Amino acid sequence: MQKNRLLRMPKSVHPPIQRILKVIQKEVERIDRKLDKLVEAIPQWREQRDLLMSAKGVGRVVAYTLMSELPELGQLNRKQIAALVGVAPMNRDSGSYRGKRRVSGGRSKVRMVLYMPMWSSIQHDPKIKATYERLLAAGKPKKVKNGLPVHFLSRLMLGKSGIYCQLV
Repeated sequence: MQKNRLLRMPKSVHPPIQRILKVIQKEVERIDRKLDKLVEAIPQWREQRDLLMSAKGVGRVVAYTLMSELPELGQLNRKQIAALVGVAPMNRDSGSYRGKRRVSGGRSKVRMVLYMPMWSSIQHDPKIKATYERLLAAGKPKKVKNGLPVHFLSRLMLGKSGIYCQLV
């Protein structure tokens, strides 16, 4: 909010806004150090963080978010995790009606934090890139194209890459 205000306000009021931003930044750094210290103190958390960060595109923010928002890590399989995150396609069928498959529900914080690693995986993971390009060529809706790499990423990170198996 303060950054937006800084862009819109006249230069005469920039110094107080910049001071507020510095205070906020120092507080964020203090909280980050405290969080790192807590994770380092508990061997199981440290091991889980290191395991998550071993996946491409996963940094501290993604690892800590997954650890806090998905306590089920290591207890569910990759398909169940994808459904829990809200990136698995769900049927919209009733009787003889066959609706479109859609992604919905799930844990929005996890989906939001997986968004940037998704783009990184599209650029650097040949399997995900090929699937994404195939969807582009097939003319799939944007939400499907953007959701599938998150689905793949969550499944690969938590399943095929062995992270799921190592967390059990």
